[in-house]
Amino acid sequence: MRHYVAFLGFACAGALLGADVSVVEEIICKVNGDIVTRNELERSRKQLESELRQQGLNGLRLQDAMKEASKNILRERIDQLLLVQRGKELGLKVDTDVTKELAEIQRRTQIADPEKFQQLVREQTGMAFEDYKGDLTNQLLTQRVVRQEVTSKIQFKKEDLEKYYNDHKDDFMRQERVFLREILVSTEGKDAAGAAAAEKKAKDLVARARKGERFQEMAQSSSDAVSAPQGGDIGPWEKGKLREDIEAAVWAQQRGYVTDPIKTDVGFQIYKVEDHQKAGLAQFEEVENQVQEMLFAPQMQPKMREYLTKLRTQAFLEIKPGFEDSGAAPGKDTTWQDPAQLKPETVTKEELLNKSRRKHLLGVVPIPGTSTKKTGTSSSR
Repeated sequence: MRHYVAFLGFACAGALLGADVSVVEEIICKVNGDIVTRNELERSRKQLESELRQQGLNGLRLQDAMKEASKNILRERIDQLLLVQRGKELGLKVDTDVTKELAEIQRRTQIADPEKFQQLVREQTGMAFEDYKGDLTNQLLTQRVVRQEVTSKIQFKKEDLEKYYNDHKDDFMRQERVFLREILVSTEGKDAAGAAAAEKKAKDLVARARKGERFQEMAQSSSDAVSAPQGGDIGPWEKGKLREDIEAAVWAQQRGYVTDPIKTDVGFQIYKVEDHQKAGLAQFEEVENQVQEMLFAPQMQPKMREYLTKLRTQAFLEIKPGFEDSGAAPGKDTTWQDPAQLKPETVTKEELLNKSRRKHLLGVVPIPGTSTKKTGTSSSR
């Protein structure tokens, strides 16, 4: 179970380190029908500091890193809200994905009792289970929006990929290496009978794999290794980096080979050779996906910010003086209005987008909830 503390925390990027009890939450930002509170930003700041400390930063280095990273805390919270709202507008559904994700986490923690599993979530994340599930839902919804609205639209022609490859051949020189997947049938804490049963299970898994059953799916459902969620993928290995008995079992083999069970201190290991690359210049066909990733990476961040700027332009957005959105859309007025006179939940995106047209029709008569009169210091509009 010790391996899954970090895994349980992955959906907490919005980030709660314990529960802050407050009678009144101070609203500092309105994003369409949602709000951002001071307490939310403070919790995000605390988690950021915790992560930086885990990276070994302290003293002046920690202060400098916090000063720089803190500039984007509000931006990232607004980003998240806009993406979740967009996902709902598009009618995207992730309920099935959430159920599968929670079931996989529960399987990996080996806690069959739902109540005990929920208690573990509360202990490891500091969040109520429903809040954790809500954060997971928002994370998966956000990922779906990004894939559909941003990454899917970044395309490259094959001739552009080939040109990059020909211009950077030195980057594709490599040592001989094997790519492996693994399945572990654990014997930890088992007596002789349990160890014998584990060995039989391992042999059965080898037989199934050699008959053509998908090794990746078998690893996800049957492996006790921490690599199970990734289908047993443990990446590439150069000669001399593997344990001697494992290297002897896989090094001379070709793609698709599945080893016999190998006895180790923790159980029986099974390996599949996903690929065996020889030393020298990789052919374009072998690294085409890698070339695409190398071209994709520099474009992703600018495209993402361009998309989020577009969402900001279309959004009802107000920010209290003293706070700044580092991802602000140029020319966007985010002046804070008197909450007694403006209820953000009554202002729809359609009203905002029709604002100019309606003002033209109505002359100088102000439209309730859409006034742009500046009453204080604007942080980003």
